[in-house]
Order: sequence, then structure tokens, then C-alpha cells
Amino acid sequence: MSTRPVSTASTHDVVIVGGGHNALVAAAYLARAGRSVLVLERLDHLGGAAVSERPWRGVDAALSRYSYLVSLLPRRIIDDLGLTIELRRRRYASYTPDPSDPTRGILVDNADRAATAASFARTTGDAAEAGRFTDFQRRIAALGPALFPLMTEPLVRRSAMRTRVGDEVLWEQVFEQPLGGMLRADLGTDISQGIALTDGLIGTFASSDDASLRQNRCFVYHVIGGGTGDWDVPVGGMGRVSGELERAARSAGAELRTGSPVESVTADGEVRVGGADPATFQARLVLSGVGPTILDALLAAGDGTPVDHAPGPEGAQVKVNMLLSRLPRLHDTSVAPEAAFGGTFHINETLSQLDAAFATASSGAIPDPLPAEIYCHSLTDPSILGPELRAQGAQTLTLFGLQVPHRLVKEADAAAARAAVLQSAQRSLDAVLAEPIADCIYEAPDGTPCIEARTTADLEESLGMTGGDIFHGALSWPWAEDDEPLETPAQRWGVATAHPRILLCGSASRRGGAVSGLGGHSAAMAALEILAG
Repeated sequence: MSTRPVSTASTHDVVIVGGGHNALVAAAYLARAGRSVLVLERLDHLGGAAVSERPWRGVDAALSRYSYLVSLLPRRIIDDLGLTIELRRRRYASYTPDPSDPTRGILVDNADRAATAASFARTTGDAAEAGRFTDFQRRIAALGPALFPLMTEPLVRRSAMRTRVGDEVLWEQVFEQPLGGMLRADLGTDISQGIALTDGLIGTFASSDDASLRQNRCFVYHVIGGGTGDWDVPVGGMGRVSGELERAARSAGAELRTGSPVESVTADGEVRVGGADPATFQARLVLSGVGPTILDALLAAGDGTPVDHAPGPEGAQVKVNMLLSRLPRLHDTSVAPEAAFGGTFHINETLSQLDAAFATASSGAIPDPLPAEIYCHSLTDPSILGPELRAQGAQTLTLFGLQVPHRLVKEADAAAARAAVLQSAQRSLDAVLAEPIADCIYEAPDGTPCIEARTTADLEESLGMTGGDIFHGALSWPWAEDDEPLETPAQRWGVATAHPRILLCGSASRRGGAVSGLGGHSAAMAALEILAG
């Protein structure tokens, strides 16, 4: 704990540690309800991972540097807080070139069912596979209306959720057995199975048959968003989302402080801040927008609470941001690059490749080829590029590499690890393009290529995400178990900690994860119940 002098303690109903998008959601709700709220963020800006930045000097491109698409942010939160956010739907769901022959690929075109079916037949050699894939999607689509409307309500129990789903076979396949079994039963080709499996592996290190079912939990969150499972592009970039949340919180009366690193927290609500303006605050409730590992350390510094030394969270992804002078040419001349890159572009992501990459990474090596998926924000929303870049035909490209657990980079030199992962990602991408991606990279005024890799080590260093885990730990099912205590508001909303005056309000909360605001909403609802009592 710091020994520097501090100012006279202030009193607040709620102090929120961390200024990510969930913290801003909680602050806005609480302030609108008339509660005194203070948000403390160590960085010089708010929004956490939901921000837009200009990574390259002199280049007018505002990229969503970390998170990039929106699905799980409920309309209820947008309406409650009066947010002005436009989420734009993409016509093309995905394009997946055949890794063994990239002159052919599967284009899932939401506006042309016949063209989609033809691409399945051409790529898989199985005229019936498109029908199987459509049937699979239809079965999975039933989960959205069953689960998503309950995400902004107190937790229901497992048995009640099972009854609500109403399909015992589907429940068993998705919630009780490893996902790989369902994919092999419902889909007939390795490439189709892989397209489906990727939804279970974003930021999650697992195989299709992992007995922990962590891939199943990740899959569920990816297919229920908005009740439809659609992933939309935030117009103006992710910074527009966090900017609107900041506006809503400030206009409601919340106090938001940046450059305020929290040094300690106590179980009775004392929060000590360091930095250039040290202070101590006393709150009736503390909301934790940081990961559990960080919270444990703050409690240890505050009142000596023992730190849990169990293995910490571990992210499993790499993100590569690029600015292109033009879209690259494809081997598949039947598909326009604007269509292929307009949705999610799957690279070396058949089910067998994803499982092989898991095995390789488990043995301590970077997968080669690296499974990855890419998308082009600027095709759907060109507003993130300046007028000159738009006139030149420049485009953004975001690559999200899978099966790259933190263990592969944490022990190595950060720069060397980043370079190795970037090279693996480029090789994987080049394998399905008709020209090297390097030939299309835009150059900044100083001659440097506009490309950057962000590994889990970078996330840990820059955003304080332990292990680079974008979920702050293992995802949980969006319900309470039948024997789980639901006696307190914090328990009913899935934000309880071991300390009654400290609530989770970030990705670590039940139903947390991704840019959803759900962690902040649940914490605010629980806090309002507690403060009213």
C-alpha cells in the first residue's frame, strides 16, 4: 500500500474500479437513479477494450483496436440509457475458402440462398450439405429467443432454462455434451463443421471434444446475441459505443476520473487511489470492473485478504490490425473480394485444422497454419476512414487468430513472440490469397507498413487483462444451477463476490464477456436493490 499522503476521504454510494464499457453502463444506470457514483480508471481514457484508436502516425484511420463487432448489447440497455448507436447488419455472413484448394470456397450470402447452396455444392462436392447447414442454423437459432431476453433479468435456474428451451435433444447436444458431437452429427463435411466450431473458440482455448464444455459455453454466447445471433458493425467504430456510454454516464451525473490507478480496496468499501492525485474514498458499495485476479490483489493490499494462487485466466487469441491500399485478389474468381471480405472470412478453420492447432499449441508451439478469421469494417462502415483514404480505395482488415494461448507468449520476449505470431498469421492468410497480403498493406507517411499484432501479452500490459483473457476468466452458463444460493441481490444478478459490499461489474460477472454491457447492467440492478434496502 502506498504511504503517500491522501486527501480527505469522500463518500459515495458507489465507487467503480476500472472504466471499461461495463463500468460506464453501471455508472449511467446508478446515476440516473439518483445515486452518487465515482468511476476510477488508471488510463487516460475510458472505454477499456471498447475503444477506437489511430495506431499509425499520420494515418486517418480510427480502428476498433481490440473489440470490433457487437451482438450481445441488448436493445434494452441502448433504450434505457438513450444511446445513439447505429449497428449495421452485414449482407454476407461468411466466406470460407477450401484450404486444400482455395480456388473454391463457401460464401454464405444472406440475400441469396441459391448462391449459398451452389457454393456449398461446389466446395464440398456434396449437394446436400447446404441443406444440412441451414437445418443446423435453424436448430441453433431457437436458442436466441429462449435465452437472450433473460440476459437483462435476474438469473433463472438451470431446470427452468431447460424447460424454456423445450428441445431435449438440442439441450443435451449443446449444454451437456462436447460440441464436436453435435457438429459431426448435423454436418457432413470438415469445412462446414469448422465454420460452426469457430463460434466456440473466440478467445477460448479448447478442442471440439473438450470435456470441460468451455467451447460450448463460448458457442452459446456467440449464437444468442440480440435473439438472432447476428454480429453487427458499430458505425463509427467501437469508440462510438464507449463514447455514447461515457456521455450517458456524465449527463446522468456520474463522476468519471481518468489517470486514477486504484492501489487498494477493503471489504468495507474503502478505495485508495494513487497517481498524480492520490486520494481515499469511502463507498457504500464497490463495483469491480477489473478481473478477479486484479481484485484479489487490491483486496490483499487493502486489508490483507489472502490472494487466491490458483491458476489465473488465460486468453487464447491474437488480433492483427491492418490498413490496406486495396483488397487482395482471391484464388476463387467466382467470388468478388468485396463479398468475401464483407462478412467473416475463415482461414484454415476446418474442424480438423482447429483441433490440430489446439494439439500443437498444447505441446508448446505456435500452430502452423494458424486458424484465423478476418473481416473488413470499412466495407460496411467507411466512416472510420478519412476522406483521402476513402478516395484512394483503402480498406481496413482485422484478423483474429485462434488457438494461441497466453502460455505461448508470456515466457518469451514480447517483441519476438509478437513477431512470430504475426508471421504465422501472415503465412496462413497468404495461403488462401492470390497475392501476398504484404503487397496490399498501406504505408504510413514515414514509410512504415500499417500493420500491428496485439497478443495476449499486449492485452495484459496495456489493459490489465490478466493472461490477456478477454473474458476475465472462464465463461459461465447464463443461468444459476438448481442448488445455487440466490438469496441476495448480488447472487440473483450473478455479480456476487466473497464480500457483501463488493460486486462484480465487468466481464467476470455471470453473463459477462464481449461488448454487451451486461456485467454493468447486472451490477447496477443488484446495487440499486441493495442500496434501497
